[in-house]
Amino acid sequence: MSNKDEVEETKSEPGLASLYEWFERAVVLLLTLLIAIVVIAAVWTLSLKILFGLVLAGSLDPSDYRVFQSVFGMILTVIIALEFKKSLLVVAERREAVVQIRSVIVIALLAVCRKVIILDLTETDAFHTLAFAAVILALGTVYWLVRDSDRRRDETAQMKRPV
Repeated sequence: MSNKDEVEETKSEPGLASLYEWFERAVVLLLTLLIAIVVIAAVWTLSLKILFGLVLAGSLDPSDYRVFQSVFGMILTVIIALEFKKSLLVVAERREAVVQIRSVIVIALLAVCRKVIILDLTETDAFHTLAFAAVILALGTVYWLVRDSDRRRDETAQMKRPV
């Protein structure tokens, strides 16, 4: 029996399918709540660090690369969590059955870019820098291919619609 046949068989059993959908929705909502708590805590901590650690202490020097790395590393961490929460909300609202690959690629790109921003270039060798560049290029290429494929699929679906 193929996977497609199993899915169709599960759909034909309304009790089992609705139970699993309820379970899946509960898990997604719980994860969304937990991520929201983490985001709130991260924003609070970030605000305190910027206000007390940098502004009031007088050490907010935009030309200091370490300050830049620290602040933008924390900000990108919050953005990554928000993007992850957004991808879960798409599943919870049933716009898509699974987390879209584009969301996963965007989260991965953000994570790699965050790592590049907080990277201490004085302690990083050329091989690691090249590896980060290759990862960013590969993720960007995959994102472009997925987006282009989605665009073509949408155009094909619009052409098949009766007017």
